[in-house]
Amino acid sequence: MSRLPAPAIGAASRDPRLAALENEVAACRRCPRLVAWREEVARVKRASFAHEPYWGRPVPGFGDPAARVYVLGLAPAAHGGNRTGRVFTGDRSADWLLAAMHRAGLANQPTSRHRDDGLALIDCFIGAAVRCAPPANRPTPAERDACLPFAARELALLERVRVVVCLGAFAWDAALRLRPGAVPRPRPRFGHGAELPGPPWTVLGCFHPSQQNTFTGRLTEGMMEAVLARARAIAQVGF
Repeated sequence: MSRLPAPAIGAASRDPRLAALENEVAACRRCPRLVAWREEVARVKRASFAHEPYWGRPVPGFGDPAARVYVLGLAPAAHGGNRTGRVFTGDRSADWLLAAMHRAGLANQPTSRHRDDGLALIDCFIGAAVRCAPPANRPTPAERDACLPFAARELALLERVRVVVCLGAFAWDAALRLRPGAVPRPRPRFGHGAELPGPPWTVLGCFHPSQQNTFTGRLTEGMMEAVLARARAIAQVGF
């Protein structure tokens, strides 16, 4: 099986602490089911990517070490991040998200094809609740709990973060678990545009840019633009 090189090099590597965390994430083998699945996908490959090397490892976060906006997804896509080695890269969800982020001034280009395509995030960082591609895109609660410490450490290093944009209910639940202190009661429910003020950062809900949501119109460009504009306002990006 051909694979991309092991070092997880990204914009975050400008901070040596984030670079060390990237490499630790990429070497993780905590969850046997996820290890088996991500490596099988990388070995078998999708026909359209048959001649490409696959990453086939956990996928580190990526972005600006001085970010005030943190975007939290569910997990890498089997033939997206699990192939490219960079979160939200190389699939249709990535195309939708990066185009919206580019329009919002949070990314320097509207597409994300591979790890070395020149993409740079501006005052923004992207991570995932679970760092391995899961079967059927459904991690177990135990897999989530085993992986969340990586996001917690990422957020601790990203000291300027003021808002966490949660792409979907799974990410919303993960963000509530990541916030210090007890979760408010009643438990805040996920919804598009749902907002839970900080400290240490505000949690902001957004429908996931999956094809199931974008093809059906459940998530429109305007809806995502409104969430990103709200995130910028909360974090005072550009003010």
